[in-house]
Amino acid sequence: MQKKEEIRYFRLIVKLIILENGVEQQNKTNYGDIEFGFYPSVAPQTVEHIYKLVRLGCYNTNHFFRVDKGFVAQVADVSNGRTAPMNEEQRTEADKTIKGEFSDVKHVRGILSMGRYSDPNSAQSSFSMLLGDAPHLDHEYAIFGKVTKGDETLKKLEELPTRREGIFVMPTERITILSTYYYDTEMENCQQDKTVLKRRLAASAVEIERQRMKCFP
Repeated sequence: MQKKEEIRYFRLIVKLIILENGVEQQNKTNYGDIEFGFYPSVAPQTVEHIYKLVRLGCYNTNHFFRVDKGFVAQVADVSNGRTAPMNEEQRTEADKTIKGEFSDVKHVRGILSMGRYSDPNSAQSSFSMLLGDAPHLDHEYAIFGKVTKGDETLKKLEELPTRREGIFVMPTERITILSTYYYDTEMENCQQDKTVLKRRLAASAVEIERQRMKCFP
């Protein structure tokens, strides 16, 4: 059974960046923040995996490759969706597959649900935010949390222009996850968090320099 309390949280700052021939333009819009809460009692392995990906900064520079109004906004797999290169520790965690932790929690607006291939145990790092009720996904995809703040941001994403490619409805402009921040309601070792943050800042500095060189040779 799902418990009411959500123990772990992280924030996503979602920023729409318009690209033209792969080059960032000056007209940028920050679409706001989205805050997530995890369900460790519902999907403990999934929560542990996603939380570690967040701590390592794996979702930074990734993007929402799919925005299907009234259905889902889906984050790309970090191994293919990031613009910043991944270090060995990030790639090791991103390459892991997670056993499907299917539960009785319902797929309704705001729920976080893992993406996967036909194999029920093939989830890695892609996940969806539900933009509406989707009962046909119940017991088929692993729910691991929900949106706790940021519904206005979701509404903004739903208003973006899209195009259809096969079964997917995709935004015409790249929706980049600028960065992720997290906090844990359980007391943790601050020194460990400081070490992780230093690694993330170093990786971000490399990406900023790469973008600078691309735009200003």
